[in-house]
Amino acid sequence: MADITKEQVLETLKTVRGPDLEHNIVELGMVSDVFISDGKVYFSITVPAERAKDLEPMRLAAERVVKQMPGVKGAMVALTADKKAGAPAARPAPPQAAPHAHSHPHAPQQPPRAAKIGVPGVGAIIAVASGKGGVGKSTTAVNLALGLLANGLRVGILDADVYGPSMPRLLKISGKPSQIDGRIIVPMENYGLKVMSMGFLVEEETAMIWRGPMVQSALLQMLREVAWGELDVLVVDMPPGTGDVQLTMAQQVPLAGAVIVSTPQDLALIDARKGLNMFRKVEVPVLGIVENMSYFIAPDTGARYDIFGHGGARKEAERIGVPFLGEVPLTMSIRETSDAGTPLVAAEPEGVVAGIYREIAAKVWAQVANTPLRAAPAIVFE
Repeated sequence: MADITKEQVLETLKTVRGPDLEHNIVELGMVSDVFISDGKVYFSITVPAERAKDLEPMRLAAERVVKQMPGVKGAMVALTADKKAGAPAARPAPPQAAPHAHSHPHAPQQPPRAAKIGVPGVGAIIAVASGKGGVGKSTTAVNLALGLLANGLRVGILDADVYGPSMPRLLKISGKPSQIDGRIIVPMENYGLKVMSMGFLVEEETAMIWRGPMVQSALLQMLREVAWGELDVLVVDMPPGTGDVQLTMAQQVPLAGAVIVSTPQDLALIDARKGLNMFRKVEVPVLGIVENMSYFIAPDTGARYDIFGHGGARKEAERIGVPFLGEVPLTMSIRETSDAGTPLVAAEPEGVVAGIYREIAAKVWAQVANTPLRAAPAIVFE
């Protein structure tokens, strides 16, 4: 059978009516770019943020008709409010000016802030981020999650690095997750953590050549269409940098806060500042900075060496007024347990480094417990 094409998918989607009930979602310009990989179809449907819940049946209809196409093995469809939908929708009235306020008649109105849709059963969502790759962010994220678990919380972890998922390897999980009613994904589990990753859905060596809307669609579906159950906290391992995933999470997910991972040297700190400033700009609380690879402990003598310098992240945290969460040393055991898929907090729970991660987890949770959820930020590009 010939491979399914984007044109065939769009033709099929013309059978799905838009919100106006007169035109289809393709004519209305609501369908994002369509991505097809290994018989699976990925796309998003743009809708007004305030109508997301009402239009869920439309998303289900689009998913259903695509899944019924010959040659289609599955479909991943998400609603997004990333840009104005093509459908005519009632616009909310602009906020009234305060009495006696002086404003220019042609001044642009501030867009209304959309309510962020949470994840049923999940108490708090924490992002673990870094300004650059290679600083041990994913290892920190998984050990932070296990530290929260060791401190008595119910924890899940979402691998949001769509292009380079690492949780299957770090947590030694293989196989494909099962689905409920062909739609809701059952998360994988190990070491007491519930886990979801694109690495469970796509072969490890598959090249992920996705545009921004595809990444957003996949991320929101992995977040909201997974049977997480009742969790106190969901840790999200973000990809490095400040791209589509970070903005999607900041704009559309009620994040309790972000943890920034850096190494001691100045170059990494400069990159860490970019990540930190992005979260501040979109009004996500920065829970603090972790200095990873803070110092090296020689396995034979136990002697300490500051091979990357030392204390840079602590000074940076003090300078900009965010909490410093702790120093994680570079040890052979962290590398070995990460490579083996047996994270240190699970492999050596009574060890010194596991204790450091548990302390970091306690500091993070203490802040989260006192952080109110916020409205979605209005992103202004200057």
